[in-house]
Amino acid sequence: MKRIALLLAATTCLAGPALAFDVEKDELTLGFIKLTDMAPLAIAKEKGFFEDEGLYVTLEAQSNWKVLLDRVISGELDGAHMLAGQPIAATIGYGTKGSIITPFSMDLNGNGITVSNEVWEMMKPNLKLDAEGRPLHPISAAALKPVIEKFKAEGKPFNMGMVFPVSTHNYELRYWLAAGGIDPGLYSPDDVSGQIGAEALLSVTPPPQMPATLEAGTISGYCVGEPWNQAAVFKGIGVPVVTDYEIWKNNPEKVFGITEAFNEENPETVKALTRALIRAGEWLDADNGAHRSEAVEILSRPEYVGADKAVIANSMTGTFEYEKGDTRDVPDFNVFFRYNATYPYYSDAVWYLTQMRRWGQIPEAHPDAWYDETAKAVYRPDIYKAAAQSLIDDGTLPAANFDLDADGYREPTPGADVIDGIGFDAHAPNAYIDSLPIGLKDDQTVVGGQVVTN
Repeated sequence: MKRIALLLAATTCLAGPALAFDVEKDELTLGFIKLTDMAPLAIAKEKGFFEDEGLYVTLEAQSNWKVLLDRVISGELDGAHMLAGQPIAATIGYGTKGSIITPFSMDLNGNGITVSNEVWEMMKPNLKLDAEGRPLHPISAAALKPVIEKFKAEGKPFNMGMVFPVSTHNYELRYWLAAGGIDPGLYSPDDVSGQIGAEALLSVTPPPQMPATLEAGTISGYCVGEPWNQAAVFKGIGVPVVTDYEIWKNNPEKVFGITEAFNEENPETVKALTRALIRAGEWLDADNGAHRSEAVEILSRPEYVGADKAVIANSMTGTFEYEKGDTRDVPDFNVFFRYNATYPYYSDAVWYLTQMRRWGQIPEAHPDAWYDETAKAVYRPDIYKAAAQSLIDDGTLPAANFDLDADGYREPTPGADVIDGIGFDAHAPNAYIDSLPIGLKDDQTVVGGQVVTN
């Protein structure tokens, strides 16, 4: 295949960057879950960005996040669209152990929290309204707290779904609940349910199954990526009450994950993959989203997300529909390139680690330096910078598009950008953890279902 590609490159004139075709492996299989934030993979394939790099890529939808991770570790997949927490958890040995790295961040924002129609009606009396009679956003989980108390008084558990224990969705849902005074529970080494001391019981449901599980009454709400919040609106079974953009402005979401061994054996292939994905992210955000309608059509195909175009467009084209008919402009709900969305910042990894510690998935305290070292073992801005610099050097993208002078850390997040008003400085993770009102602090651990201070 590589020989044929080289011959074609020598005898044809192709648009796009200069074709080096020095990759070690040119036929690749990459995995994804059916969510709109897999878009950079679909666009890189459909717009020819992979082939521009001499890569011939097959994209395979996976049944769930565990299967996807296991297949990357085993080598059945060469890489995949991953939950940002997966490479981190695998590296520290929480759940499936493996050396996974990421050279590329897939997107910012893109998730929402949806509740059933029944719960929404119970929340409404607790909401503040604007002059038009619409709920004021962001909606605090404080409006949900009386609902959960009513469920408890009636002897009923309040169940909510999230997609995976180390998913952004788990941490965002927990963050929103805790910010509203609701305890989402803790993990411990001998109880990985995450429900120790919980007022709201969170459990795993695969993304495409969220609406059906909500409709069946098994759960009363969920946190998931698109299009599965908008699907609940279209089906008339639930109401998205808050987006992750409202919980934490421009929060990091998915990543592209590969094994460390794959990178060591195929460094030029990884650089080429990263180049193609950077171009895909840039295409998705270019010209104020001028390509989003085409992206929606591509994602709606059964081999990708396979949802109705109107459902995908509801959140991919600058709007978001909350209660049926309450459509609002949310231009930054899906960000694939601007705000340096594709750069794998160490600070993003540190935030995930703080949440793992906060909820007991990391059972013991660690010094600040451990967070920095762990982040640097997983997130690889060096690979990203090399790929980005090569795109600048060959004239494909301008240098102004990138933050190549960064030390790997974003500027601290101000409290004004977070729903609970608590800012985040990745250089001081322990101080940040201790500032959060619900969750483990200092050297606390969970023993026998009880929080103890060592």
